[in-house]
Amino acid sequence: MRLTNLLTAATIALLAQAPAARAQQAAPSPIEVTQAWARATPAGAQVGAGYLTVTNHGAEADRLIGGSADVADKIEVHEMNMDNGVMKMRELPDGLAVKPGESVELKPGGYHLMLTGLKGGLKEGEHFRAQLEFAKAGKAEVEFVVQGVGAAMAPATGDMHHHH
Repeated sequence: MRLTNLLTAATIALLAQAPAARAQQAAPSPIEVTQAWARATPAGAQVGAGYLTVTNHGAEADRLIGGSADVADKIEVHEMNMDNGVMKMRELPDGLAVKPGESVELKPGGYHLMLTGLKGGLKEGEHFRAQLEFAKAGKAEVEFVVQGVGAAMAPATGDMHHHH
């Protein structure tokens, strides 16, 4: 099953559980999450990182503000950037803006999801589910695929050697 179909099914399942007042606006979420993956972690690691692409098909801006997963205590939105030649990481307490009609890629060396309080290592080849929280769109169910420790990008469909 393709990821978009899986996300659509997850969105429908979430809407089915929504209170009656919200169920009347059964429009699909304008937020689409694709290519969700995480790096494998060394044994005993307390933190991990998740990456994905968020596309806003809606007419108004939204913000990715965090999330939750069974594999970790908390999911925070972080940013890495160079500051005077030093790579620095910081939490984005207000979340990450996703403008209407735009996509934001969370990738190594840039924006990413920080999984804190890991309840066990993330092992290559495993999958885990997470609920991402958006300021306007609410929760989105996402499945992450765990790649190798040195992975630099999401698994491509077909040609695994294509670089950006």
